[in-house]
Amino acid sequence: MKMLKDPEHQVAGHMAKDGRLGPLVDGEGRFFKPFQSNGRGENEAKFYESFSSNKNVPDHIRGYFPVYHGTQVVEASNGSGKLPHIVLDDVVYGYSNPSGMDVKIGSRTWYPGVSEQYFNQCLKNDRETTSVSLGFRHAGFKIFDHQESRFWIVEYKVVHGYKVDDATLVLRKFVSSNSLADSIPDCAFASEVYGGSNGILAQLLELKAWFETQTLYHFSSCSVYMFYENESILMKGGGGARAQVKLVDFTHVLDGNGVVDHNFLGGLSSFIKFIQDILES
Repeated sequence: MKMLKDPEHQVAGHMAKDGRLGPLVDGEGRFFKPFQSNGRGENEAKFYESFSSNKNVPDHIRGYFPVYHGTQVVEASNGSGKLPHIVLDDVVYGYSNPSGMDVKIGSRTWYPGVSEQYFNQCLKNDRETTSVSLGFRHAGFKIFDHQESRFWIVEYKVVHGYKVDDATLVLRKFVSSNSLADSIPDCAFASEVYGGSNGILAQLLELKAWFETQTLYHFSSCSVYMFYENESILMKGGGGARAQVKLVDFTHVLDGNGVVDHNFLGGLSSFIKFIQDILES
């Protein structure tokens, strides 16, 4: 196996920096996610096993989930020895400077049966962020600043404090070509990235249609990860923005028990409305 390294384009979650445990990539299209503690890693692996073999999941929906390649024991990023990792497709493999955004979906990130401590922590986070008010919250992003030719990243603490206006602004900046630090976003790439028959809105609407009827799983504390290629690729005529939507983070997925996942569906519907408003404006 090739030497594993930190992912260059990770935007949220546990990062393999400064001796911390986080995911790794092999540079050949594979993403290695370490098992999270307290049984969460086992839960996520179980979900992937179930999902990848579930005949009731439509083929066109499978494309919105990272492809699962089983689990593997590899050297951990924090030097703590060999640990089990979930092996997935590296979804941004082959992208040069992808702008990426992780959006946690749902007005609540807790679910029945959790410990009181976990419930209180989730409730606090949901109320302090836009989860309760909007049905989603930004978890992190890296946006390629086309004027400065570098990435614009905001500290997690700042993102965590975003209110409604901030949530709207960053979705506009995500598809803008002018400098991101100080200017009014021009939304120059909105029609290319959010719009069109293969754009992010079309993909989100396809997911929403599935969530309106699917009762297989309830996706608690799961994220929409959306990304597209930078302007230099567009200028070279390299096949357009290649905008994609993936669902990620499945440590808290529960059995749907024949009931629609209204928490996720409601949050996704709200998020879609924000994207539609940007396109219409």
